[in-house]
Amino acid sequence: MKELPNALDLADAISRDVAAVESISAVPSILRVICNDTGMGFAAVARVTDNTWTACAVRDDVNFGLKPGGQLDLKTTLCFESRAARAPIVIDHFSEDPMYRGHHTAQIYGLESYFSVPIILSDGSYFGNLCAIDSRPAKVSDPRTLKMFEVFAELIAMQLESESRQQIVEARLLDEQANSELREQFIAVLGHDLRNPLSAISATAEMLSRRQGEPDLMKIGQRLRATVVRMTRLIDDVMDFARGRLGSGIGVSIDPAEHLATSLIDVVTELRTANASCHIVDEICIDRTIHCDRARIQQLLSNLLGNAIAHGAPGQLILVKAWVEHDALVLSVRNGGDLIAPNSINKVFEPYWRPAPSRRGGGLGLGLFICKEIVKAHGGTLAVQSSEEEGTLFTARLPAGGKTAGSV
Repeated sequence: MKELPNALDLADAISRDVAAVESISAVPSILRVICNDTGMGFAAVARVTDNTWTACAVRDDVNFGLKPGGQLDLKTTLCFESRAARAPIVIDHFSEDPMYRGHHTAQIYGLESYFSVPIILSDGSYFGNLCAIDSRPAKVSDPRTLKMFEVFAELIAMQLESESRQQIVEARLLDEQANSELREQFIAVLGHDLRNPLSAISATAEMLSRRQGEPDLMKIGQRLRATVVRMTRLIDDVMDFARGRLGSGIGVSIDPAEHLATSLIDVVTELRTANASCHIVDEICIDRTIHCDRARIQQLLSNLLGNAIAHGAPGQLILVKAWVEHDALVLSVRNGGDLIAPNSINKVFEPYWRPAPSRRGGGLGLGLFICKEIVKAHGGTLAVQSSEEEGTLFTARLPAGGKTAGSV
């Protein structure tokens, strides 16, 4: 609808505007009502620019001969003057009208009655005119008829804008879908390409860590192996984050998990060994089969416990608990140290968010976001509390019986 200086671009724009008017289902009915109510034989919606007049929709009961897409010389029409004044022009009888008697438009097209109302969009841009003509006089200047034309012109303007907004939204959705697919492919390729050299580093670290006769090399291998584990977790976090943000969510496979307590104790033992200076206590008592994704529940606990280790005060107790309560698996991690500020409590599960005093190198800030997505995929809830009395407590509650809202 925007006027363009290039003639080819302008022609394309006008063609789109003709199609836009033709797509409005109410337009044929509007033109029919106008002809029936006024007795005039020809009615049209015209796209009017500075230099062109193009019919977009036509009701022709008098064989005027103009079809949608057909054009008239703008200066032979009164729409030229209506556009300049941005006001309606209404003529009952050209031959008797004191202003338009002898006007060239009437002489060129053999007219006696004429009606034209501007179609103006909400941003003030001029789309065109709603017109009616006839070779016979017609009583069209009464206020009721004028009001009818104005209401119809406003309705057409509203429908044009609605169609335009819908097309923009659809185009953006298609673009976003294409971009999402590209991002997903990029993340997948990136994850694959990062893991290949990481596998080689891991093999080297494993080989060095077995050089028992060379303590220095063995220590290097152990440090390198720990670095590989951390890098692998970072890659996994990025992949999980990408899946969650692309709309598919984190995938889970819900199966009966026996001896889940043992799997969770393994996670605690691994992190306790890697962080010997931390005082980690576990109270894990799960005496039944839990329907869940075992690996994802281990990841959930690993992230929550890793967060407690990163932000807890050195030497203070970190308590890990897991139990079954009212057919729900409850998993909690509590730590002391700096509290989460009240104005930040709702931000902790946002991606990339970390509290201001966080040390560098602590991760990407995706761990708690991924925890939330894992719990969500299991149909559960994840909450956080932070107070002087209780410290910081994260509590996850998941259906133990196998809700599969987010399963794949």
